[in-house]
Amino acid sequence: MRWIASMVAEVHRILCRGGVFLYPWDVRMTGKMEGRLRLLYEANPMSFLLEQAGGAASTGIKRMLDVVPTALHQRVPVVLGCRDEVQVIVQYHRDVSDAQP
Repeated sequence: MRWIASMVAEVHRILCRGGVFLYPWDVRMTGKMEGRLRLLYEANPMSFLLEQAGGAASTGIKRMLDVVPTALHQRVPVVLGCRDEVQVIVQYHRDVSDAQP
């Protein structure tokens, strides 16, 4: 596990060495499913690069590039990296979402 604190550097590391980048939503922090990274100029560009390289990117619920922006600075949760690892993490999110009342 490694944290560089720069999304661009993290994505570069994932492209070179594999792995996964997580910035998931936390209902305890905001009370709603909102992440910290901005969709249009942080999450989508990196998601596009990773998908072109054979990886995957998700909000934890749906594919990142399928999210339709509703605001210029809209924030989203981010899970991106190796396709297999992202699929496992998305399944964890779905299991938790299904279990909540």
